[in-house]
Amino acid sequence: MNIKFESADKINGLMTIAIEKADYQEAVDKKLKDYRKKAQVPGFRPGMVPMGLIKKQYGTAVKVDEVNRILGEKLYEYIRENKIQMLGEPLPNEEKQQPQNLEGDGPFEFVFDIAVAPEFKVALNGKDKIDYYTIKVDDKLIDDQVQMYASQAGEFVEAQEWSGNDTLKGDLRQLDAEGNTLEGGITTEGGMIMPSYIKGEDEKKKFEGCKPGDIIVFNPKKAYPDNDAEVAALLKTDKEAIKDMDADFSFQVTEIRHFQPAAVDAKLFERVFGEGVKDEADFRQRIADSLKGQLVANSDYKFLLDVRKHAEKKVGDLQFPEAILKRVMLNNNKDKGAEFVEKNFKASIDELKWHLIKEQLVSAAGIKVEDDDLKNVAKDAIRAQFAQYGMTNVPEDVLENYAAEQLKKRENIENFVDRAVDVKLTAALKGTVKLNEKEVTLDEFNKMMQEA
Repeated sequence: MNIKFESADKINGLMTIAIEKADYQEAVDKKLKDYRKKAQVPGFRPGMVPMGLIKKQYGTAVKVDEVNRILGEKLYEYIRENKIQMLGEPLPNEEKQQPQNLEGDGPFEFVFDIAVAPEFKVALNGKDKIDYYTIKVDDKLIDDQVQMYASQAGEFVEAQEWSGNDTLKGDLRQLDAEGNTLEGGITTEGGMIMPSYIKGEDEKKKFEGCKPGDIIVFNPKKAYPDNDAEVAALLKTDKEAIKDMDADFSFQVTEIRHFQPAAVDAKLFERVFGEGVKDEADFRQRIADSLKGQLVANSDYKFLLDVRKHAEKKVGDLQFPEAILKRVMLNNNKDKGAEFVEKNFKASIDELKWHLIKEQLVSAAGIKVEDDDLKNVAKDAIRAQFAQYGMTNVPEDVLENYAAEQLKKRENIENFVDRAVDVKLTAALKGTVKLNEKEVTLDEFNKMMQEA
């Protein structure tokens, strides 16, 4: 076997691999002998089929399999041993690769284009000054959180007069030109309307101050202009039935449902944090402490984005083997075509550049991801999901069980590994670079993230 690697410009590699008969013959003979032992051929006892017949029937296919196995094994072994930082996968060279007669004995020559990562060095230290934004937990933020918890624990109650975001329940009847119920027209019982979501202002005003038993005449198409789906849902019919309709309807209010947030009292305190909350001041303090922990993740995420910008600027422009990488991208997105590649190639290169930079930063920090790291990021993700529903006191054993289930799914592992690397890299860099610490409100932080 002969392997040759050429890289004239350091980013476009050409690898030639020549496989001779001696490289594959022993393995092919062994497999054919195994085939002979198992072959079921009429007229021959098991294990007594002539080898010539076995070679004629299976020889070429076995040889092709073995040549492909050796080719892949030796190609990646050479790249690994010679520390070639290959990007993507090797592709057959479109000019130098000649058709191979695999029915013959060889030698067989394979020529591959190899995309090689550009050489560069990046390191961050105390001379690198990077912004770190701490989100201030102010009264407004705590008030919003209290309101959210109260809403999550709230319930619907009957009201005697509509206001705000109340929901109306009632019966709808299509009317004729004289304002009478249209015979054969659309009739809907138990229709639900939230007047605050009605787009047509004139129609919305008709519902102001309504009470159970009131009859309101309105035009659904004018209430929800250019939204036949909303009208069809209200009337419990399909869009085709109301496509050309422009009739008034009567709506007799049978019920007004008002959403009542839970009282901010001991019952709510226990629901959110369990037992032990002394009073509202203690409740607010616990919310503040909880928010501080949650918001650190936001601050760390922004910090890593700023690290990326800083490091990319420090590295400067890098040259990539674009022609090969476009072929690799097209090969991986055959169903989307060349237009997709052209449209998304720059973004792909930007991500590749950051990936290469991050690899060096991770290596310099000596970061390794252990099983406990994966478990911790899985638990953090689950804890955040529970927090969205106002559940902040989830027992540790519940988190452990959920995390274990998530980690059983192979499709989740890669994301958890990436997250664990980011968490450990962020912690390492916060202790390495000079932090330019700034305190901002959540609104200010969110505005920055929108502009990022």
